[in-house]
Amino acid sequence: MNPHWLIAPILVPLATAALQLLLGERRRGMAAVLGMVSGLAVLAVAAGLLLTANDTPLAYRIGGWPARFGIVLVADRLSALMLLLAATLAVALLPCTLDRWRQPDGAVQPLTQFLLVGLNGTFLTGDLFNLFVFFEVLLAASYGLALRRPGVRQVGAGLHYIAVNLVASLLFLVGVSLIFGVTGTLNMAALAQLVPQVPANTRALLHAGAGLLGVAFLVKAAMWPLGFWLPRTYAAVAPPVAATFAIMTKVGLYVLLRLSLLLFGAGAGAASAGFGGSWLVWGGIATIIAGVIGMFGTRELGELAGYNVVVSSGSLLGAVGVQQGTVIAGALAYLVISTLALATLFLLAGLIAPREEAESAALLEPYDPSGLALYADEDESQPSVPAPVRLLGGCFLLCALLLAGLPPLSGFLAKFALLAPLLGAGSAAQVLFGLTVAAGLCTLIALVRAGIRIFWSEGDWVFPATRPGAVASVLILLAVCGVLTVLAAGPWRYALATSAQLHAPAQYIRAVLP
Repeated sequence: MNPHWLIAPILVPLATAALQLLLGERRRGMAAVLGMVSGLAVLAVAAGLLLTANDTPLAYRIGGWPARFGIVLVADRLSALMLLLAATLAVALLPCTLDRWRQPDGAVQPLTQFLLVGLNGTFLTGDLFNLFVFFEVLLAASYGLALRRPGVRQVGAGLHYIAVNLVASLLFLVGVSLIFGVTGTLNMAALAQLVPQVPANTRALLHAGAGLLGVAFLVKAAMWPLGFWLPRTYAAVAPPVAATFAIMTKVGLYVLLRLSLLLFGAGAGAASAGFGGSWLVWGGIATIIAGVIGMFGTRELGELAGYNVVVSSGSLLGAVGVQQGTVIAGALAYLVISTLALATLFLLAGLIAPREEAESAALLEPYDPSGLALYADEDESQPSVPAPVRLLGGCFLLCALLLAGLPPLSGFLAKFALLAPLLGAGSAAQVLFGLTVAAGLCTLIALVRAGIRIFWSEGDWVFPATRPGAVASVLILLAVCGVLTVLAAGPWRYALATSAQLHAPAQYIRAVLP
C-alpha cells in the first residue's frame, strides 16, 4: 500500500470536522451525512492497511524530512488493528448519530471527528512529541463531549475528568522533556536504538521520564488508584459518547504496549529490559479487584458499565506487564472484543435506563424477598412483553455473555486465548489468571442481577421510547462480535503475527530509520 495513504485517517476526519463547523446548526442532516462518509472512508483505509500489513511496517515521512527531526507516521500490524477498531466503532455508531441529527446537537458531530483525529494520530505517530499533540487533540475533543449535557452531576463529573487529565498531560510533558534531555531525540525508533547506549549516570533520569510518561497513560488506562474518575464520568455523559469513550482507555494500553516492547524490550540492555513490567502486572491485579468491588456496589447501569471498563483494563494491563508473545496475542484479541462489548453495554444502558428520566427509575434496587408471597395464589397468565423489550433483553443477554467470557461467543475465545498462556508465565501471572477468571464470574453475577431487576420486575421498570438508530448500532456491534466468533481463526493468526512483530522491533526501526 502506498505510504501516502497513512495521512488519510488524520486528514479525512479533520476536513470533515471543518466542513461540519461551517455548515452549522441549520444543515444538521448534511453534517451527519459528512460524518458517515468520513467514517466509511477511514474504515476503508484502515481495512486496506490491515489486509496489506506484513513484517515490514509502512513509514511516511511528512515533507521528506529525516525521521529523527521531522514528523513520521508508521503503520505496522498493531497500528492497523487499532485504526480498524476505532473506525469500526465510529461506523457502528453512525445509525445512532443519524437518529439524532434532527436534535440541536451543537458541535457534537465536529467534536466526534476531532476525537477520531486524535485517536488515529495517536495510533500512527512515530515520535513522542506528536504523540503528545494527538493526545491533547483527543482530550480536548473529549472535554467538549463530556460537558455537552446540562445538569449538576454531568458538569461536576466533566470538570473532574478535565482536572484529572490536565494533571496527566502535565506529567506527560515533564516525562517527555526528561527523555529528550537524556537522549536528544523523541523519535521512537531512534530511542529504541539509543536506550541500550544511555550511560549509567543518566539512566535514572531516563527511567524517571519513562515512569512519568507511564503514569500519564495509566491514568487514561484507569489503573487503580488512578482510574477513580472513570465510572462516574462515563455514567454521566450521553450513551453514544460513553460508547465512543470505550476505546479511549485502550489508547493508554496501546501506548504502554508499544513503548514497553519497543524501548524496554529484550534489546534494551540488562538495566532497562522489562522496565515497569512487574508494576503493570500487580497494578492490573489491583485494578481488577477495585473494578469487581465497584460492580457489586453500584446501583446504576451506566456505572456498572464503567466498572466493567475498569475490570477489562486491569486484565489487559497485567497481560502487557507479562510481556510474553502468546499472552500479548490473547490480550489483543480480548482488547477488540471487550471494546465492542463495552460500547454495546453503554448504548443499552441509554436505551434501558436513560438518565433523562427520573433518577429512581434508573437505579438497580437490591432484591427484597420480604414483599413476596411465595406460596400465595397468583395470576398464572403470561404477561405481554413488547417486542422492543424482548429485543433489548436478548441484546443484554448477549452482551453479558461477551463480557463474562462464556461460550460459545467470541468473548470466551478471546478470554481463553488470554488466560491459557498465563498458567506458565510465573507466580504473578497465575494470580492474574485466577483473578481474571473470578472477575468473569463476578461480571456475570452483577449483570444477571441487573437483568433480573430490569426485565423480570413486576412492572415498576419504565422503559423509554426506543430509539431505532441506537438499537441499530447495538445490533451492528453484536453482529461484528458474532462474525469474530465464526471467523476466529483469521483474527487469531493476525494477533499472533502482531505479537511476534512487537517482540522483534528491528523491522520497525529499519522502516523508520533506513
